[in-house]
Order: sequence, then C-alpha cells, then structure tokens
Amino acid sequence: MNKIPYYRFSVAPMLKRTDKYCRYFYRKLTRHSLLYTEMIHSNAIINNKVLLLNNYGNNIALQLAGNDYKILSLCSKQAEKLGYKEVNLNVGCPSIKSQKGNFGACLMKQYNVLSDCIKSMSDSVSIPITIKTRIGINDDDSYAFLCNFIEILSNSGCNMFIIHARKAFLFNKSKIKMNLKASNLNYKVVYRIKKTFPNIKMSINGGIQHLKEVKNHLKHVDGVMMGRKIFNDPKFLMKIDEEIFCQRYISSTPLTIIKSMYSYIEEELKKGIHFKKIISSVLNIFNGTNGSANFKKFINNKNNYLNNNSIQVLDKALSYIKNI
Repeated sequence: MNKIPYYRFSVAPMLKRTDKYCRYFYRKLTRHSLLYTEMIHSNAIINNKVLLLNNYGNNIALQLAGNDYKILSLCSKQAEKLGYKEVNLNVGCPSIKSQKGNFGACLMKQYNVLSDCIKSMSDSVSIPITIKTRIGINDDDSYAFLCNFIEILSNSGCNMFIIHARKAFLFNKSKIKMNLKASNLNYKVVYRIKKTFPNIKMSINGGIQHLKEVKNHLKHVDGVMMGRKIFNDPKFLMKIDEEIFCQRYISSTPLTIIKSMYSYIEEELKKGIHFKKIISSVLNIFNGTNGSANFKKFINNKNNYLNNNSIQVLDKALSYIKNI
C-alpha cells in the first residue's frame, strides 16, 4: 500500500482554541492527523519566539498571519528548525482585526504582496509552504478570479492550497456573520479548481460534519480539513487513523485518555497555568454521553475548588460519566 500523505486529514487552525494544550490532547486521539497551530501573527513570533515551542510531534503545521515577506521568511526558518511539518499562510480570515491589519483574506487581491511573501518563505525553507484561503472575496468571486489566484501563487512557491469553500465578506460589519453561513458553501467550485489544476495539491475545508462526507470529498481533492466539528466532538478524531490513514490505533476510551493526561496537567499547573485553559478542549469529549452535562457543570462550579485541587476536581467530575 502506498504511503498516505500527511495532509490527507487535518484539524483546522482555530484562534484561541488550537493552542498547545489542545494539540497535546488531540494527539492523544489521533497519531496521524495533521494538527495546525492557531493563527499566529508573524510580528508576535519575532517578539516572542517561545510561541513556536511545544509542537508535540512531527505532524504539526504552523499557521502564520502577516504581510511582511522578510518577517514571514524568518518565522518560516525558525519553524523548520523546530520540526514543523509545513508553514501555512492565512489568506482567508475575514475578521475586522485582520482587515485593519491588512492580513488574512485582505491579501487575496494583493497579488504582488502575497506573491512576494510566498516566494520569500518558499525560498527560505525546504518544508512545504501552503495557503489557507477562500473561493473569493466580496464581488471578486468568479471562477476566473480563483484560477488566476491559484496560478500566480503556485508559481510563487505555494505547495498546497487549503480552500475554505465560501467566499469572504469584507469591510461590512453587518455581513461578517455571513462568512460562516452554511448556504454560502460551494464544494463544487473546489472540485472544479482541482480538475483545472490536477498537479497542484488541494484540501477542502468548511462545514464538514461526518466521516461519510470526508470520504466523499477525498474522491475529488487531496485532503480534508475540519475545525468546529472537532472542537465540539473530539471523539470524532478517534476514528481518523483507521478510517482515513488505514492505521490501527491502540484501543482507548475517552476516560482512559483523559486520565493519561493527569501528569501533564499537573506539570502545567505547577507553571502557573490556569486549569481551565489547559483542559478547555477536553470538556466536549463526552458530548452525547450520559453524564456529560454534569461533568462540565462540576468542573465549572468554582465552589468545587475550595477544598480540592484541580486534578481532584477533574477526577470527581469524571465520576459523572456513565456507560463508556
């Protein structure tokens, strides 16, 4: 059997969610999925290189934001030294902050700036430089626009495009919520662009909920990326190694996985990290299980911490989980 490429399935970068604690937990659930850092602005890394540490394994990708090719190049070099699998430039975030800072989806129309960034990053490292983008921006959402975008940036050194199958709405606060409306999803245009550029690697992202959908998308594109579904239902990741990468995973239950994290949690607590920050991504692991609501309620009740340390609170909260 041919080796399945590392980008076949990935967990999306999610701001203030896929931090190092989240990635540590997700790696317990899947050995082979590509995990992305949350989006980190390149300026922040220059000022604090510690942000790139703790990548937990070989299958981690760094997502950068920014528009300065020199700084992005320096960050890419640092990421390669630290063992990141790839460096991804965010060209899809439509937030007001990204618009004010001229990064994210704003760059979709700035070919010269973006091309210089990708070329500088690509020339600086041997690991892949990839882009996460949208199918269009505001009224520039024609197929010709997307084709031109892909062609220019692939020639500049982009190794793969992760395409969020919605266009981005910018410069209009009233339309910000439209950036995530299910009705705006257009998977077919991503399939079409892959047919137009068969030799360019492409992954699809946006609104994917079920394993059946993942397998269907993989008939048309090279990879699938999921985000919110994973955060809301981390158990989903426990299926991926076997179903997508054809690798058997050591049988574990969510309960044993959490208990295996105790020593790590205690080490982080000793560093002064708040307990809730360490385990925020863990709280949804029992969604759909009898006792899940009481599990969360117990952890979120401040009174339970008065006479117990954090690990004791977690241990007692786990007693509410039944039938696993």
